[in-house]
Amino acid sequence: MNRLNKIKVIFTFFLLIMAFCAHSQSNVFKVTLDAGHGDHDFGAVYSGRIEKNIALAIVLKVGKILELNPNVNVIYTRKTDVFIDLVERANIANRANSNIFVSIHCNANKNTAADGTETYVMGLSKVASNLEAAKKENSVITLEKDYKRKYEGFDPNSPESMIGMTLMQEEYLDNSISLASKIEDNFEKLGKKLRQGGVKQAPFMVLHKAYMPRVLVETGFISNPTEGNILNSEEGQDDIARAIAEAILSYKREYFGSGGEANEAKPVKDTTPSKPKTVVAATPAKPKGTFFKVQLIASIKKTPLEPKNFKGLKNVSMIYENNIYKYFYEETSDYEKAQKFLQEAKNKGYGAAFLTATRDGEKISIQDAIK
Repeated sequence: MNRLNKIKVIFTFFLLIMAFCAHSQSNVFKVTLDAGHGDHDFGAVYSGRIEKNIALAIVLKVGKILELNPNVNVIYTRKTDVFIDLVERANIANRANSNIFVSIHCNANKNTAADGTETYVMGLSKVASNLEAAKKENSVITLEKDYKRKYEGFDPNSPESMIGMTLMQEEYLDNSISLASKIEDNFEKLGKKLRQGGVKQAPFMVLHKAYMPRVLVETGFISNPTEGNILNSEEGQDDIARAIAEAILSYKREYFGSGGEANEAKPVKDTTPSKPKTVVAATPAKPKGTFFKVQLIASIKKTPLEPKNFKGLKNVSMIYENNIYKYFYEETSDYEKAQKFLQEAKNKGYGAAFLTATRDGEKISIQDAIK
């Protein structure tokens, strides 16, 4: 083999390695885990139970479970007792181009009987308790240097400032609700250990600046003696971490496929009696067969279905569901074509786009559709 041919072989081999690395990287599911508070910001403190320590312990346990899976990359906003600005927490996730952002906290209330988990998505709410929860967490910015300039005059004690936080990344709302629902469903499976409080909306600053599906988890009330002791215990933290981790993996399986998941990440064992599932009546004239679509965005605003409004993409359709407009690109029964359509959408700038599937008009998981 002459010198020129050797160079060609080496160059071809190099290109194959680069292509393999790029393909492997594109299959990695990135999760940014954020432990609330830190250092001089203790968060809520009741009877020796300290929010910053509990949140960090749970985050590290969640991360340890997720890291068992080779196709999951975990990014931490903090792994030690340090103080991180709220906007920097979101920026860490943005710089990593994470697929989801999960901020973990503990709740507290002067009424020590208050209990239950709550998982929040970014949004405006007129519910006083939701606004109060956001106000408490957002007040952390006053501990940051030059916060008035950094947050453009935002005042965590002002209701007007709270309502003024608009939902800038509406396209992530639907995915955020899906992730939050999975977390709360897993908390419910813990039975009597923790009362599931449901999915809620509130204007949290740490979620406001994260440009991806994102949730803030209030894992329970440390002000409640019984629940606080669970949160402060090794066993309780293990249960909570497993519930959150499995919810994240369930979200990954539904929207990004199940490749590379380790057998060690076991689903949360359901300790509560099974409940009858609500069956929604089917509407007439639903298409027969299995179809894939690319969901581009979900928004509270209705947008005309013109290519100029969707970065040049044609064949965009829309459905209105749960007070949200969902916009889809293309439709096919061929999974390989669907993947190509998904890549087209991502190349156009819809980084959070994902595949959805239906069978005879009813939504199913991608895995069931492939089967």
